[in-house]
Amino acid sequence: MNTKPIQDAVSNWFKRTAGGPERPVMFDIDQTYPALRRLDNGYSDIRAELEEVLKNRDVLPAYHDLDPDQADISNVTPKEWKIYYLWAMGERAEPNASKCPKTAALVGSIPNVFQAFFSILEPGKSIPEHEGPYCGYLRYHLGLIVPPDSPPRIRVHDQWYTWQEQQSVLFDDSWNHEVTNTSTGERIVLIVDVLRPMPLPQTIVNHGVARVARYVYGRKVLKRAADGAAATATH
Repeated sequence: MNTKPIQDAVSNWFKRTAGGPERPVMFDIDQTYPALRRLDNGYSDIRAELEEVLKNRDVLPAYHDLDPDQADISNVTPKEWKIYYLWAMGERAEPNASKCPKTAALVGSIPNVFQAFFSILEPGKSIPEHEGPYCGYLRYHLGLIVPPDSPPRIRVHDQWYTWQEQQSVLFDDSWNHEVTNTSTGERIVLIVDVLRPMPLPQTIVNHGVARVARYVYGRKVLKRAADGAAATATH
């Protein structure tokens, strides 16, 4: 089932609703999605559970291993971009979520979570410019481990942001963006996608698209994440 034409049409409608080419790039978390501050406040617990995950960092899957559609941004520059899913398409990713119970509980307390994962860039791993495929969500980053030397930066449209540990940012992933990384250490953030706040008609459609994505696409991602977790458990 090819849902891309429908997704593209809906996404373009959402972009027009949000202001088209004048729509915001970065968002004030307190005004737009204050519930995300629960993650900021839970930094210590999230960081501690991440440290346990990283004990098996060598066998964590690359992004394109879990989601082949991401190969054109994950597998085209040197080094690895590794992912540890906690939520995918609105569902808990097991057994990963249960291995990070405090983080999973915090994520689960956020209304309308679409997906959540630890995003692990190896030293020197950059991400080429691209646009998120869908305008129905906003993307939150919480800096967990950020190398102090030449800390990596992300460009979203015409704005740059440099990650800092314990600091968060919320942006529109449908804008063109890229990551520039020349650091000698890992950059790890918690990424959480939440359904974009919009007027009621668009919100209803957005929830419908999310349900379709869960059925058509999410189960595949969840299965690959579970398979990757099983492989990790054998090491």
